[in-house]
Amino acid sequence: MRLPSSSSRPSPSPSLWRDTDFRRLWAGQTASQLGEHTTLVVLPLFAVLTLDAGAGQLGVLRAVGQAPILLLSLLAGAWVDRWRARTVMVLTDAARAVALGAAAVAGLFGLLGLPTLFVVAFTVGALSVLFDVAYQASLVRMVRRDQLVRGNSALEGSRSAAQIGGPALGGALVSLLSAPVAAAAGALFFAVSFVSLRRIRRPESVPEHVAPVPERPDHLVPVPERPDHAAPVRGRIREGLRFVAGNAWLRAVCLASAAFQLSFAATMTVYLLFLPRELHLTGATVGLALAATGPGALLGSVLAARLPGRLGHGVVLVSAAVLGNGALLCVPALHGSSTATILALLAVNLAFGTFSQLVNVTVMSVRQAVTPDGMQGRAAATITFLGMGFTPLGSLLGGLLAREWGLRTGLLVAAAGMMLSPVLMAASPLARLGRVLPVPRKEPRNALDSGGRSRGTS
Repeated sequence: MRLPSSSSRPSPSPSLWRDTDFRRLWAGQTASQLGEHTTLVVLPLFAVLTLDAGAGQLGVLRAVGQAPILLLSLLAGAWVDRWRARTVMVLTDAARAVALGAAAVAGLFGLLGLPTLFVVAFTVGALSVLFDVAYQASLVRMVRRDQLVRGNSALEGSRSAAQIGGPALGGALVSLLSAPVAAAAGALFFAVSFVSLRRIRRPESVPEHVAPVPERPDHLVPVPERPDHAAPVRGRIREGLRFVAGNAWLRAVCLASAAFQLSFAATMTVYLLFLPRELHLTGATVGLALAATGPGALLGSVLAARLPGRLGHGVVLVSAAVLGNGALLCVPALHGSSTATILALLAVNLAFGTFSQLVNVTVMSVRQAVTPDGMQGRAAATITFLGMGFTPLGSLLGGLLAREWGLRTGLLVAAAGMMLSPVLMAASPLARLGRVLPVPRKEPRNALDSGGRSRGTS
């Protein structure tokens, strides 16, 4: 028997950290996420601690910031699949820096009231939708498919680092200095991201667009393709919806994500009221408690690069969702502002950050693996729309629960609703995923890999 020559063996994937352009993408993503997580804490805390906003007003503020997910996600996917993703990222970072800079100036002149906060929250939320869809598509166009899990792990690790610094920094700046200073800090982070992403030199080719017929996991067959160069935006949105609806894995992702995001938005609305008003924690302590999800998410990103390949993607998804979501059920049992209470909050948020990040990275890798390159933007946007589109309703629901049932009972009910997500995953094809990720039966013709060579049909 003839042994294969060394030249015929598959070469190992080069380290992503040796790729200068990937490092710039990673650095820009880190700065952008730090700005976003700082802002997500600054605006609600300013409303609660400075403007004395009630439960209903806080729910409306959070819903306004999340409304762009419902309004713009599908359009963002159609646009990103036709544009260079890095151009979208650069422009949205610049615009977010301007919006938060304007908020800082308004605050210095005493004009940063609730109406201004609503405008800023909606603007930053809309730009964040575009950025998030674009960066997911950018990674697929930059790295090889066998590098997706490691690339996602690195980028999600940067988001974890932002979760460590963002909430703590935002809470500290609001408590010790002022909301305008905190808003200016967020603007600075977006400006840093803008500079880093602008320095990426690798040419990015927009894939030749096709409209693949959706494939079901239990019936993988070659499918016809048709060019869609001139397809209107509405038609391209429909193609994205059909593709996701026709794939059993992605359908399950949408359902589980929708259940989680609705309940999580409600939980966080009550949570941001529960900590300062029921447990009597300061803004800085609230920021510290929220920041504990960061180290956990960093640990979850590291685990996501190893556990799915050893235990199976399905086992990891269901188990991590049960452990992460279940951790938040402990919060309503806490009382007072003692050291023990703060340590318990840190432990809960650490566990939640670890296991929720493990779910996030694994789900993102599954979605990217089963989606052809020319559909990446629309698939990501469709899942965002269907999965996270309920977050504004969740925020309003959280405000209603807190007002009608009280903070402690409302938090318990909202957190219990998060357990529906792992139940839906356990009953879906996601639970049966093994150690190796599935691949799309057909990829768009003439799609280019990161080195500019034509990629074959898998």
